[in-house]
Amino acid sequence: MIQDPTTFYKQQKATFEAKLKVQRQKLNLSSILRLIVFLSIVCTIYIFFGEWIYVTLAAVVGMTLFLFLVFRHSDLVYQSNKLKALIQCNQLELDVLNGDLSKLPTGEEYINAAHEFSYDIDLFGNASFFQYLNRATTKEGKNTLASLLTSNDTTEITLRQEAIQELAHKGNWRQHFSATALLIQVETTSQSITNWLKQYKSFVPSAIRYLPTVFSILSILVITLASFQVIPFAYVLLWLFIGLGITGKFLKKINQLSNNTNKAKDTFQQYGHLLRFIEEENFTSSLLLQKQKNIHTEAQKASTLVREFSKRIDALDNRNNILVGIFLNGFLLWDISKSYQIESWIEKHRTKVAQWFEVVTFFDAYNSLGNFAFNHPTFNYPIIVENVSYVMDAQQLGHPLLRASNRIDNDFTIGNTEFFIVTGANMAGKSTFLRTVSLGIVLSNVGLPICAKEARYSPIKLITSMRTTDSLAEGASYFFSELQRLKMIVDTIENNTYFIILDEILKGTNSHDKAMGSKKIVQKLASQHAAGIIATHDLSLCELEAEIDQVKNYFFDAEIINDELFFGYQLKKGICKNMNASFLLKKMKIVE
Repeated sequence: MIQDPTTFYKQQKATFEAKLKVQRQKLNLSSILRLIVFLSIVCTIYIFFGEWIYVTLAAVVGMTLFLFLVFRHSDLVYQSNKLKALIQCNQLELDVLNGDLSKLPTGEEYINAAHEFSYDIDLFGNASFFQYLNRATTKEGKNTLASLLTSNDTTEITLRQEAIQELAHKGNWRQHFSATALLIQVETTSQSITNWLKQYKSFVPSAIRYLPTVFSILSILVITLASFQVIPFAYVLLWLFIGLGITGKFLKKINQLSNNTNKAKDTFQQYGHLLRFIEEENFTSSLLLQKQKNIHTEAQKASTLVREFSKRIDALDNRNNILVGIFLNGFLLWDISKSYQIESWIEKHRTKVAQWFEVVTFFDAYNSLGNFAFNHPTFNYPIIVENVSYVMDAQQLGHPLLRASNRIDNDFTIGNTEFFIVTGANMAGKSTFLRTVSLGIVLSNVGLPICAKEARYSPIKLITSMRTTDSLAEGASYFFSELQRLKMIVDTIENNTYFIILDEILKGTNSHDKAMGSKKIVQKLASQHAAGIIATHDLSLCELEAEIDQVKNYFFDAEIINDELFFGYQLKKGICKNMNASFLLKKMKIVE
């Protein structure tokens, strides 16, 4: 059973803060030890200066110990930074549960007014569902999450539910996955890297792959002979320039390869860590196992191969030190050797890299879904049913972004050919209800639990017309834009089954024309046996219930009690009788 989210995050935060305190003590001790070792080396060399055996011994032993402490200190710094990231993750969740979304990206780059539903239901943007949901740490993960929300995919929902449910129970694993990704700042996207790898053409001929080894052996021989004065030292310099000359023939392409691998290095490092997390975890749901299998098909693990590639990139990076680069290339043909090793890796594994990256992206996106499910233990996964007479049958359906203390839930059942006409006073809750139903369908299709006590759902795609804008740049009026939207809906449902949600259509024309046009639209949709909801202030539209069997009237009521306006926010059968515009005008002293 999933525990209370707030309690979990507070406990996690306290645990990591305690570990960070210990880690800081280790860091301080490590710094002191490094200083002591360094000073000991200096003192020993000073005391025994002139006695080269002791000086050499002190230098070798001391520097070995010092380098060990340097690497150990780096590990301690990494662990300290990871603990800080874990504390940050838990504090973020506590903030979100308290209604503070300010630290989360809004996802405004995904806003698309032409999309089938996302713009109408505020799926992206400030205070949007995406902002509330998203915890992806990679750009590709965010893109995949946005795609999942907008895909209108009604297949394999049960598989996604199982995967999300499993990840919801892996709170500690999810946090370590996110914290690890946060530690590495990546500037180059995985997509650009995979494109580069696919198009890459090797420049080191396979015929000379053994040349660096042979040249290195000869270099040792030349230096040894010169050391014993068998040959003049000038031969060593000549040999150095021969090596630099051979390297120079490939210098331009080596520089280009080095530039590209430097851009890819951080991404490979990040994805290597994340692949290891995925490889080492035990999953049971079929979707997660399938993704995990995609990185287990090699004799070696994908994370091992990625780390191997990172090491080869690091080895080539040694050329960036001019002095080291001159001697490495002059005597060992270092750049040619390391370029060949990198190219060999690319040739062997380039077709798999996109698949490995896709698996990381998948888990990065699904982390957000598992996190959402964990944060809402009272939400429930709709039971997926096929070939039934209804679209949704939900008890106590509510808006997922509203606090339980402020939320009014409604029972909601609609047949797969029924069309509801919802009337109501201003601010009575019509638009919120439309977005509640819309999000209920979107979340159900993604595989997420929905804000309902229980629900049965027959998968269906969503299409809406709730918010239309004019376009001065394109010379399109509000009314024409709305007509284009309605035309798109009518054309779309010709060959596909959609759930349609409309809010006050034909607002850009006069009342009589609007009433006539709205009736014709509903009649058209009903004739196509479409299911959906239309919210309106036009009570004449309710007459269609007597004319068309599929049409049902519902309303949200408002009452004036003791000169005060009260809303029940409960969906009721019938037609709204109370409108409040005149009352509000008088109440606010706009009119007498």
